[in-house]
Amino acid sequence: MRVLIVGCGNMGTAHAKAYSLLPEIQLCGLVSTGRSKDVLNEKLGGGHPLFNDINTALESTKPDVVCISTYPDTHEALAIIALEHGCHVFIEKPLADTVEGAKRVVEAAEKAGKKLVVGYILRHHPSWKKFVELAQTLGKPLVMRMNLNQQSHGQMWIVHKNLMKSLSPIVDCGVHYIDIMCQMSRSKPVQVNAIGARLTDDIPDSNYNYGQLQIRFADGSVGWYEAGWGPMMSETAFFVKDVIGPKGCVSIVAKNAGADGKSDSVDMHTNAESLRIHHAALNDSNQFLQNDTWIDLQDEPDHQELCRREQQYLLKAIQDDLDLTEHLQDAVSSLQVALACDESVRSGLPVYL
Repeated sequence: MRVLIVGCGNMGTAHAKAYSLLPEIQLCGLVSTGRSKDVLNEKLGGGHPLFNDINTALESTKPDVVCISTYPDTHEALAIIALEHGCHVFIEKPLADTVEGAKRVVEAAEKAGKKLVVGYILRHHPSWKKFVELAQTLGKPLVMRMNLNQQSHGQMWIVHKNLMKSLSPIVDCGVHYIDIMCQMSRSKPVQVNAIGARLTDDIPDSNYNYGQLQIRFADGSVGWYEAGWGPMMSETAFFVKDVIGPKGCVSIVAKNAGADGKSDSVDMHTNAESLRIHHAALNDSNQFLQNDTWIDLQDEPDHQELCRREQQYLLKAIQDDLDLTEHLQDAVSSLQVALACDESVRSGLPVYL
């Protein structure tokens, strides 16, 4: 299959490298408005056609698949153009920068009869899938606690500042963890509350670079997620991935990911390393009946390998004609909740879903 890469920054580069490892794939072109396509072309060994805009690239290369890894405020328009040209689409999260836009992209995929896969990378990580599976054994309600604060500087701070021209951290990153919470609870979010703070003059006046959201689910479960970007962020307790239920709790214990100076490493964002299961059952003396259980999964893919697995899923969806209805409903739903949290930050009021 011929794949056109649109957006050649961090994620576009990772996906292009992933495609280059798959024998079923031929990269037919690289698209970006700046020099990133030249840099990526060199990393890939050169020889790939380079384009400044998607329309010219589509007409010239006739791809089967378009991979979109641009900034979120361009996702909707680029995806619809690709779908209308008869291409399957892999698109980085979030699906769009509005709920209405996300729905329009899904409708365009349905109309075109093409596959649309959203880059929810944690769904392809064995440890995170096990984390969700174990959470579902803890009883109800659940208490889900997660964060990912990033003490960014250098090139990563430039990337974060560019992202914050269109979205806040709790929307851009939050969709991942809202998706995880929905999988764990298997319940609908009904209310959100969120707070945020603007800690730098380097971002638009209308945005904030620290946020924390709280979600109440229909089954009584609750969850919070915290995200902050910038050189001022603390690296103390920046990596919390924990779920509690009546029967105990499960935690991701990532000693390496939680080490000093690691919050800005993209590999650490998905790193799991170990799962610790705590069993709440007590004996007649109120002592624990069972010691904590540790699970060390041998399959611990790095970020680049996870990108390869995402693209393998896209290939399977195309080749086996997988029904992606639920996948896309989840993508729209998690974005809807994240944007409701953003609304709560700006209004100072709870939002009912």
